[in-house]
Amino acid sequence: MLYGRNDEQARISSLLAGARDEGRSGALLLRGEAGIGKSALLDHAAELASGDAGTRVLRVTGIEVESGIAFAGINQLLWPVRDRLAGLPGPQAAALNAALSGSGPSGDLPAARDRFTTGLGVLTLLADLAEDGPVLCLVDDAQWLDGATAEALLFAARRLAAEAVVMLFAARDDAFTGTGLPELPLQRLGRDDAVRFLAEHGLSRDARDRILHDADGNPLALREFGMAGDRLPDGSRPLPVADRVVARFQSRIDELPEKTRLMLLIAAAEGRGYMPSLLSAAREMGVGLEDLEQAERDGLVEVSGRSIAFRHPLIRAAVYQGAVAACRISVHQALASSSEDADCRARHRASAALGPDEDVAVDLQDAAERARKRTGYVTAARLYQQAADLTPARDAQAARLRAAANMMLQAGRPDEAEHLAARAGTLTDEPAELARLGRVRAVVEYERGNRRTAARMMVEHSAYAEPDDKAAMLRTGATYAWTAGETPALLRAAEALPGDAMVGGLAHLAGDDLARGVPLLAALVAEARTSTPEPRAAAGPEDAAGLALVLGDDEAALELAAVEAARCRLNGLIGALPGVLRTQAQAQVATGLHADAEATLIEAISLACDTGLPSGDWRLSAVFARVAAVEGDESRLREMPERSDGALGLLELGLGRYDDALRHLESVHHRYSADAMLAVADLVEVAVRAGQPERARAPFDRFRAWADAVQQPWASAIALRCEALLDDSEDAYAQAVRLHEKATRPFEKARTELLYGEWLRRARRRSDARTPLRSAMEVFERLRAKPWLDRARAELRATGESGSASTPTAPVLLDRLTPQELQVVRLAAEGISSREIAAQLFLSRRTVEYHLYKAYPKLGISSRKELSRLALEPSTT
Repeated sequence: MLYGRNDEQARISSLLAGARDEGRSGALLLRGEAGIGKSALLDHAAELASGDAGTRVLRVTGIEVESGIAFAGINQLLWPVRDRLAGLPGPQAAALNAALSGSGPSGDLPAARDRFTTGLGVLTLLADLAEDGPVLCLVDDAQWLDGATAEALLFAARRLAAEAVVMLFAARDDAFTGTGLPELPLQRLGRDDAVRFLAEHGLSRDARDRILHDADGNPLALREFGMAGDRLPDGSRPLPVADRVVARFQSRIDELPEKTRLMLLIAAAEGRGYMPSLLSAAREMGVGLEDLEQAERDGLVEVSGRSIAFRHPLIRAAVYQGAVAACRISVHQALASSSEDADCRARHRASAALGPDEDVAVDLQDAAERARKRTGYVTAARLYQQAADLTPARDAQAARLRAAANMMLQAGRPDEAEHLAARAGTLTDEPAELARLGRVRAVVEYERGNRRTAARMMVEHSAYAEPDDKAAMLRTGATYAWTAGETPALLRAAEALPGDAMVGGLAHLAGDDLARGVPLLAALVAEARTSTPEPRAAAGPEDAAGLALVLGDDEAALELAAVEAARCRLNGLIGALPGVLRTQAQAQVATGLHADAEATLIEAISLACDTGLPSGDWRLSAVFARVAAVEGDESRLREMPERSDGALGLLELGLGRYDDALRHLESVHHRYSADAMLAVADLVEVAVRAGQPERARAPFDRFRAWADAVQQPWASAIALRCEALLDDSEDAYAQAVRLHEKATRPFEKARTELLYGEWLRRARRRSDARTPLRSAMEVFERLRAKPWLDRARAELRATGESGSASTPTAPVLLDRLTPQELQVVRLAAEGISSREIAAQLFLSRRTVEYHLYKAYPKLGISSRKELSRLALEPSTT
């Protein structure tokens, strides 16, 4: 019976009922100190689930000594259902097979893959199991899960929706933090509940009151102290409750026979409860299973089948901490010699080491490499760090710490990577190694948003790198420099890496040499459209889609970003996808596909959160800035962590605040890219409206040179619009409108039509003005560009027409859908099955069908068959 946990039990019951009765999924993290009753609540949940016919219960308990074994927890949790892996999509099945067996189909360790594919496999497997009935996953002592398991389980838990899966985690107060899961903190029992708890022990009033004081409401302490009763010694009260409980356990252990204590120590040092390894070491030390009999009768351990488990982790802590160092070392040596598992052998050898030992360090490095190949990057980093601590030579120690730092970067932990790199830097003065460490620190700075610093660091350190490292560092440094507007670093990179088309092309653009820069980059884009390169680890200007955006080639950008996104989805490359989706969203925003861009970005942000990246990642949030500016949403734009002066200038222009707009737009960094050039075009309009056209002449010359070089119809149309503004020329306006008809970028087309309509009205040609003004108004209305729509309506009214709203078109129905519903509906309309959609969007089949179920009424339909009758092509809403 549980005392004082009515609210917690009700919360758990509600989650289970939601899964059973409504197919809802849910996750909850129980948090509290040792002995507070977390495991008891998990047991309660298991009992409730066992009472529901068809509910499957899967359990895993984090084991401290297994925290350095990649996917040890996944093996515990999913071993009973490993036969279901064959039904998963290929990349997910491969990832889970590698996690469960440590090898691929051939028996060899698999090549490194995206570390989040395993988590996706867990989600899909749990959803598949739930097809037969609700699934309850219980994760105890989550603070001791290995990093790879924790990452996989949290990814699955964050993406639960409508699968009828419940995941309950239990963790200590000060660990397993930043999970993103709802938490339920467990408080100590009040006096009345504690008294009821102790009633079964038949204590005297004095003993009861002393125990109530010493236990302080901790259920485990109440139990252990209650069992001791009047025999509980005084003098322990100044200690924390957990330490008092450990002291109580140690006093019980001290009363056991010597051989029993040794057998307990072997079990505590082995840690996993794996009987064959434990008994082999025990024989070497002259003890055996029979020596556990007294400890088993005393309730300290539980022996079942081929395993042994301590009743509570604090018992194991009491056994291990209470043994003298020499005895612990002897036990680890025996376990190392008897272990058939290379990772366990390395761990025990390390625990027995009395000082630096290169042979042991090599074993740990080998274990780290095995973890790396299974995408257990946190585990690999810890093993490399441990290997470094046992490495005698300082340069080799620095190299292993640098490897640990790289693994932390792979795991998405830049702060820990920086700390390790800093440690390594104090141990070596070897130039090539310092260059590698500089590379780590530069990546850390970039991840923090310090792009200029990152660019300078990457390029500077490349000068001392080995040839194989140097080219990669220069390419990365060049892209950092381009995104940051750090032209000197970009030019240095190009000088140090002659012949590289991407670096050279960007450098030529930064150096005002459009004639050489544009053809180099355009050739790379054209080559990418006719080839099938392997997917990159991240998206940016180094990718063809990013280069297409730089050149304003919207058609190529949309095509290449879609291809790259599809490739990432097919191969389960979840970690790379947020960056790829960011590039895709930029292309969608540019071409006026705002609803699609919003869906794309929301998926990117969701994946970033679910993979442990910051939700406010500047690279993602910045894409929203242009949309907010177009819509005139000032509060939204100013709240964004990353907003460019170009976006702020467009906002002020739309709101008619020309002086502020001029200030923002004139501060936009001089760079020949589509984004920067749009800001130049905006500057021309602002300067003319502010009555200072002379301030726009030089910027316009830059824009016209760029438009002539890239030869994109939309850019040429805007150049004509700017010319019309500066020269008050109807012919330029008319040419611009005609050119826009075969160009992308509807927002720019509508702006040109608005300006032309204004010009015609001022020329008293009201009838002629109405056509471009009506066209502009319709586009602004679809784009929700309120400030611009208001201007168009006012101009249309000035011509004598009402300026009323246009008739809603079929695609407007899509406005009623959430971004994820929109994604699902579009794919379903193409005839893609729910299971295939789930694989593409990294969801479960049930969640896909739930979104369809919610979308149909909003669209006025009732089945998939009716989707084909709707206008579901990408829209500009």
